Amino acid sequence: MAKCFSFTASRDSCYRHSFTKGGLKSSTTDLGDGTVMHCWVPKIHVPSKPSLLLIHGFGANAMWQFNYFIPPLKSKFNLYVPDLLFFGDSYTTRPERTEAFQAQCVMALMDALNVRNMDLVGLSYGGFVAYSMAALFKERVGRVVLGCAGVCLEEKDMEEGMFQVKTVDEAISLLLPQTPEKVRQLMRLSFHKPPQTAPSCFLNDFIEVMCTEYRQERKELIQALHKDRKLSNLPKISQPTLIIWGEYDQVFPLELAHRLKRHIGENAELVIIKNAGHALNAEKPKEMYKHMKSFLIDTPPPTKQENYTNGHKAD
Repeated sequence: MAKCFSFTASRDSCYRHSFTKGGLKSSTTDLGDGTVMHCWVPKIHVPSKPSLLLIHGFGANAMWQFNYFIPPLKSKFNLYVPDLLFFGDSYTTRPERTEAFQAQCVMALMDALNVRNMDLVGLSYGGFVAYSMAALFKERVGRVVLGCAGVCLEEKDMEEGMFQVKTVDEAISLLLPQTPEKVRQLMRLSFHKPPQTAPSCFLNDFIEVMCTEYRQERKELIQALHKDRKLSNLPKISQPTLIIWGEYDQVFPLELAHRLKRHIGENAELVIIKNAGHALNAEKPKEMYKHMKSFLIDTPPPTKQENYTNGHKAD
């Protein structure tokens, strides 16, 4: 019998309506050289407001991860919410798979949209991209929020038993689930208190709609993230940085948050959210937003002359 209803497609449509209601519009930009980027952009860019990029992690697409944050942020920022390459409607025919390449493509998109300066929020894999943007484009990136982004991981960490998964292939099988049980495993790994999972028919629908296209390319993104990774090769960013982490993160353990704080140094502030896992945006959105608001809205932006400690102006 022909399939007539998709719960996943229906929810996607609801998120699309929510983003549109929040003052954003869908925009697709051809960057040339086989690369196309989709982004939610302001219907009206207000020059007096700063620009804020929300960069998603692995999962469905940008709408599913940032829907909660659009209403409270839209009055303070010109919001830009891109789909990274091989998510949503963004793709490339080029062979590069590193987070640095993702960062370069996002900045090329911002160039095409005439956005010069910006603050960044990156979740998980999106945090890798945000960190790379901050390192590559120092003069254009202001403040940075990194949510559960294990950018300080090293290739040897997996072999030494830091993670729940033992191999990159095992990580791929969870991050790109192809069976309902793998989706349930991912939920148990991502949440401190996993929500009740849906019936298998709904999970199969989610897999078909969200986890089938570009599977090989996404697999290569994960492999590129891990291969030959050393902390000694990671540049140190200088922007004021808020690191937000779940106390019980099983994807990127808390040790990586402390390692990142040490690596960045005095310009970084670390906030640990209690009773939360990796999926902060879904499990503790109100608490996550509270810290984002304090850092991005309530604290005056830095100037080059000011001395900053822990992401805030020193006394």
